[in-house]
Amino acid sequence: MSWISDPNFTEDQPFGPQTLPYGVVDGGVAVRVGDQALLLKGLALGKCSEYVQGDSLDPLLRAGRPIWSVLRAKLKEIVTATSAPKGAELTGIESAKLPFTVGDYVDFYSSRHHAENVGKMFRPDGDALTPNWTHLPIGYHGRAGTVYVSGTEIVRPNGQKRGSEGPKFGPSERLDIEAEVGFVCGGPKAANVSTSRAAEHVFGVALVNDWSARDIQAWEYQPLGPFLAKSFATSIGAWITPLEAFSVARVPTPPLPNKLHDYLTCDQPWGLDITITVELNDTIVAKPPFREMSWSFVQQLAHMTVNGATVRPGDLFASGTVSGPEKNERGSFLELSWGGKEPFKLDDGSTRSFLEDGDTVKLTATAPGEGGSVVGLAEVVGTVRSA
Repeated sequence: MSWISDPNFTEDQPFGPQTLPYGVVDGGVAVRVGDQALLLKGLALGKCSEYVQGDSLDPLLRAGRPIWSVLRAKLKEIVTATSAPKGAELTGIESAKLPFTVGDYVDFYSSRHHAENVGKMFRPDGDALTPNWTHLPIGYHGRAGTVYVSGTEIVRPNGQKRGSEGPKFGPSERLDIEAEVGFVCGGPKAANVSTSRAAEHVFGVALVNDWSARDIQAWEYQPLGPFLAKSFATSIGAWITPLEAFSVARVPTPPLPNKLHDYLTCDQPWGLDITITVELNDTIVAKPPFREMSWSFVQQLAHMTVNGATVRPGDLFASGTVSGPEKNERGSFLELSWGGKEPFKLDDGSTRSFLEDGDTVKLTATAPGEGGSVVGLAEVVGTVRSA
C-alpha cells in the first residue's frame, strides 16, 4: 500500500510506481503518479536534489546516468512507502508543459513496413526499398523550434504543391500524422557514440507525432528530402519515461538481410516492445507495434554521431513512423488510406483519408514492465485548425 491515494497509481496501470515519468508542472519538476504529479523540490533527495529544483529537466539531463539511477531508486522508495515523507506535495497534471529545452532534432525512417508501403505507393514499378535502407538508419535533421508539447493546436501549414499547370500555393490538403517513439538525450556531450555506450546518452522515452503535409512533401522532397512538409510541427508527450523503466520490454530487432558495418552491430537487444494506439476523433484506427522497427535507437544514435557530430543534453531523435505488417498497424494515414485511394471509416460514420480542420489525434502507448506490470508513455494529443 502506498501513501499516494490514486486509483491509477497501481502496477497494473500505465503510470504506477513502475513507470515514474518526469515532467514539469506549475510547481516545478515532478514525477507522474497515476493522474497526479509529485513535486520534487520539497523532497529530501540527497545529492540529487540540486538537479530538480527549477522549472526544467535540463539540469537533470546534464547530470548523467549515475544520478538518474540513484534518483529513480530514491523516488521508488518514496512513492511506495506507507506514509508521506516530509515535504511531499501532490498536484494536478493539467499544467504540464514542454519539460526540457530541445536541442537538435533528428527524425529517422526505421520501419521496414512503413518504408515498403511508401515505396510501393510512390515507386510502383521499382523496388519498394532504396538500396541503402538495409545498410544504415536513414534520417534527416528536423526543426527543434517547432517541437510542441501535447495539447498544442496544430495549424494547417501552407506551401507549394504540384498542380496541373505548375506548382500552386496554399494550405496542405493532405495533412497527416506519423506515430513515432522519441528519445530524449542527456549525459556528457559526445561524438562517435558506440552502440554499447548509446544507452548512457538516452535519458528517457516519449511518444512523438511528427505531423506531415504529404502534398507539400511530394513536390519539394526531391532531391534533398523533407523541408516545409515536416518543419511546421512535431508534438511530444509532456512526461518523459526513464529508459530504465523498459528493462523487461527489450527485444531483438527484426533481422536485416545483409551484414552490417561494425559500428552498427549490437552486443545486446535494444528493440522495445511498445504498442502504440492511434485515435482519430475518439476512434481507434491503428495499433502500430514498435517491436517491428528494423533499427534500434542505439543504432540510430551510433549512426548519427559516427561522422563526428555530437549528441548533447536536450537533443531529441525520433524513430520515424511506426508501422507493422497488418493494415490496422500502420502509423500514418497515408498508409491507412493507401495514398487516399482507400478512405477509412470512423465510429461516427464519417470517413477520412487525411486530416480535416477540427480533427483531434491522440497517441497512447504501453510496454511490459517488471513483475507483469505495465509501463506507460504519456499521451500526445493535437487538434488541427485552419491557418
